[in-house]
Amino acid sequence: MEQHLPPPGAVPFVAFDQGNSSPKFARLTLNNIPSSNDALATTGLPLGLILQPLASLQEGEQPIPVLDFGDVGPPRCRRCRAYINPFMTFRSGGNKFVCNMCTFPNDVTPEYFAPTDPSGVRVDRMQRPELTLGTVEFMVPKEYWAKEPVGIRWLFLVDVSAEAFNKGFLDGFCEGIMSALYGVSGTPDDANGDQSVVPKGGLPPGSKVGIVTFDKEIHFYNLSSGLDQAQMMVMPDIEDPFVPLSEGLFVDPEESKAVITSLLTQLPNMFAHVKNPEPALLPTLNAALSALTATGGKIVCSLAALPTWGPGRLFLRDKQEMHNTDAEKKLFTTEHPGWRKTATKMVEAGVGVDFFMAAPSGGYLDIATIGHVSSTTGGETFYYPNFHSPRDTLKLSKEIKHTVTRETGYQALMKVRCSNGLQISAYHGNYTQHTFGADLEFGVIDADKAIGVMFSYDGKLDPKLDAHFQSALLYTTASGERRVRCSNIVASVSEGPMEGMKFVDQDAVINIIAKEATARMSERSLKDIRGALTEKTVDILAGYRKNFSGSHPPGQLVLPENLKEFSMYILGLVKSRAFKGGREPTDRRVHDMRMIRSMGASELSLYLYPRIIGIHNLHEQDGFANENGHLRMPRTIRASFSQIEEGGAYIVDNGQICLIWMHAQVSPNLLQDLFGEGHTNLKQLDAFASTLPVLETHLNAQVRNILQYLETTRGSKALTIQLARQGLDGAEYEFARLLYEDRNNEAQSYVDWLVHVHRHIQLELAGQRKKEDSGDGGSSVASTLAGLRNPLWG
Repeated sequence: MEQHLPPPGAVPFVAFDQGNSSPKFARLTLNNIPSSNDALATTGLPLGLILQPLASLQEGEQPIPVLDFGDVGPPRCRRCRAYINPFMTFRSGGNKFVCNMCTFPNDVTPEYFAPTDPSGVRVDRMQRPELTLGTVEFMVPKEYWAKEPVGIRWLFLVDVSAEAFNKGFLDGFCEGIMSALYGVSGTPDDANGDQSVVPKGGLPPGSKVGIVTFDKEIHFYNLSSGLDQAQMMVMPDIEDPFVPLSEGLFVDPEESKAVITSLLTQLPNMFAHVKNPEPALLPTLNAALSALTATGGKIVCSLAALPTWGPGRLFLRDKQEMHNTDAEKKLFTTEHPGWRKTATKMVEAGVGVDFFMAAPSGGYLDIATIGHVSSTTGGETFYYPNFHSPRDTLKLSKEIKHTVTRETGYQALMKVRCSNGLQISAYHGNYTQHTFGADLEFGVIDADKAIGVMFSYDGKLDPKLDAHFQSALLYTTASGERRVRCSNIVASVSEGPMEGMKFVDQDAVINIIAKEATARMSERSLKDIRGALTEKTVDILAGYRKNFSGSHPPGQLVLPENLKEFSMYILGLVKSRAFKGGREPTDRRVHDMRMIRSMGASELSLYLYPRIIGIHNLHEQDGFANENGHLRMPRTIRASFSQIEEGGAYIVDNGQICLIWMHAQVSPNLLQDLFGEGHTNLKQLDAFASTLPVLETHLNAQVRNILQYLETTRGSKALTIQLARQGLDGAEYEFARLLYEDRNNEAQSYVDWLVHVHRHIQLELAGQRKKEDSGDGGSSVASTLAGLRNPLWG
């Protein structure tokens, strides 16, 4: 509980919960909060909280305790409805508990009573996880149920149109479902004996699965375990589809294993000769929704072509002449009434969708419209812009497995509460909220999803008291229990902002600013947003320079101790696919924008600045365990071509893709050690390899161990390799784009960017000094800057 800063987002750590929630679940931008709005304004920093309520734990961390208070439910404050937590105090000998949010004294019920010791602490405190731990789960009684909780229903919607079959996407998707359910897969991992990469599949007890295929028609399957093989029922009426099965649509995956595996193995052949070119996606989603309305659940849907058939058909909206104009922002959202209506109904029914979308080269899928359904329901979109079966099937398979096996809840509501003196001013993330102040609603929520919460002052905080925050997520677990997961976080309060600057969480600040920027994409031009991000950087650094760094020479650029990488991350954001200048397909922009909106701290940190590891100069011990049993990782290098050595080979990982970049003059010995006998020059390598072969060489073992470690520290995207050979592969363009410290994509190099930011800081400070000296409206420079000030961040 002592004041400290959480570790950086991309660094693995083990958290011990002492009453304050682990940073994996909750991160405040400031762990010491100024007592007034004016004091906060001098820093330029946002006051916000990043919540990732179902974040996965690391080995060595205590599982979240599940507490059952029976039919009365967990103790709550009568006034503000906050849940019991370690910061509530007991008085009157244990007969009353005082709420840490609103200070209201509540009566303790007889069932929950325990006497207090002379210091006012309950004698049973150490036996009560809800009084000692920052994150706990409460079982809840029936009044918290929207409908009878059951094990989660997974419904796989499989696109069997011509495009899906031709590009091998149908094959890959079926293989991915089998891998997720049963841990079986025909992926290259099995072929080379590297079993460690694909863990066993399997669902929690009580969950059930169903399979539906679609092209111009919708096909339902009876998967009952008593059948020799699945029975198909075709629904040709897509204007008003209904579910033709009452039994056999959802089955226990273990009981019906033979029927399911047989169907998934045969599906590609069954549709090899049908080849309807146009999928009817919206009617299929509506049919899936009616199948899940009674219970809620999760849809996992593949798509390989623009759905141009039936109700809700889409057309090409992405016209080149709209790019870099004011009209472009219309492409980032959808006004399509059918798709919006379906998304709303899904949230009401406790249903969410994950899409797996494969576009043909340069193809358009209108992710703004289709992905609206997943972003509104709390789901996710996995996008394969140039899906090529030999290279991408393993990645697809691993990502389906991750989607199905990660911790997932459905029918979820979330409420965030804070201390008196503060109020919530905005939320950012993938959810539905009907009116501001209402609970956030999710059809589904999973371990990788994070929400940003912004706070403003509605009074003054008392520096003698701490500021408290609590998030409560009411959801149904995959195994069918209705629970509330509570995360509590506390911050000290100080009169001025000076103390606060020592406890800034850089990752949380970046995350809040990035989410805020994505929320503006439908309102502002990209150029305005990039300008606003620059000005936000100037604001924060100028505020620090003016108020907190008096001892430095006036012409020096001073970066706050805990915001050393802040300007680099903001430049990474400006250069990201969501916001960068230059040409970028709308689908990719929208996909990355929604991804940023739901990313937690570790995934965003990697996305904005990749890890680059040289593999041509590894030390003998790198990639193996040290004396403490921890993997010894090599040093990473900075993301600039000036750091790249001639003849070098590098792993480049941004948490979304992992490249192995090789210089044209790379050593033949290195290639043989890494890829095996007979591979002595770059042209002999398989351009579409997605894994390394398992060899007996030291280098091969080192690199495989490093990749396996990198796989454990990322978000929802699987790690498979993609070769980027200098002068040979298209992936080289991606490598160049990820060198964020260099000049690229119409954006400055890091050095030029710092010079630009520094010049604006000096102008701002000079303007302020002149204004103070003259006592009037200030200099023309200052008023020019004030005119530039973009009101993105109020």
